[in-house]
Amino acid sequence: MDLDRLFEFPIAHRGLHDAANGVIENSRTAVWNAMQHGYGFEVDVQITADGEAVVFHDDVLDRLTGETGPVKARSASELVEIPLTGSVYGDTIWTLQELLELVAGEVPGVIEIKTHWDGDTRLAKRTAELLAAYQGPSAAKSFDPAVVAAFGRAAPGIARGIIGYGYDDEEAEKLSPARRFILRNLLHWPRTRPHFISWGVKDLPRRSVDIANRLTGAPVMTWTVRTPSDQARAGLYADQMIFEGFLA
Repeated sequence: MDLDRLFEFPIAHRGLHDAANGVIENSRTAVWNAMQHGYGFEVDVQITADGEAVVFHDDVLDRLTGETGPVKARSASELVEIPLTGSVYGDTIWTLQELLELVAGEVPGVIEIKTHWDGDTRLAKRTAELLAAYQGPSAAKSFDPAVVAAFGRAAPGIARGIIGYGYDDEEAEKLSPARRFILRNLLHWPRTRPHFISWGVKDLPRRSVDIANRLTGAPVMTWTVRTPSDQARAGLYADQMIFEGFLA
């Protein structure tokens, strides 16, 4: 495990994308652009109906394609035929396997394993399988402790991180108050044992993050840095940043 590579250069959020110029988030072109600038990249993966990992952020297809409905209701072979709306490079949805073949270890990659908070860990296991066979610097992370723990069991030698923030927004309301308390205070640590912490830049500093960092040495990777003030905060409270909307 080589955490140093993951913290060497800034990480482009969902690849180095620019929708205004036809480079769509999580696309081949966005990842390729990150590589050409020497950045690491962070992408999201979703589970398909047939258990494959595809590179896509949303649970549903509506925002980023001309299709509708849940990603998990379609097979991988169906999904890879779907164009990404606004791409001037002909990008379609692609699989994590295809991404790893493209990157081939040239730059570090961080894979966010999306969750429905339902105990389904198939995506964690598939991601672990792919990264365990991959030769380049890589890591996986998730908001969901069950997913992080499952990934750790399946691929103990691959770096894993827990994602968190203050859990004080509308998105967090679907989680119970008890679960939000556990998440924001990293009380799942004995179960997940992450190698790094990926924390929202707007919620730094956070006492639980500081304590975990001091006691375990787990470095802090912060997201999503979009402004000069975000960047200044990242410099004060984190070891690495995931950025978007500018060249770091």
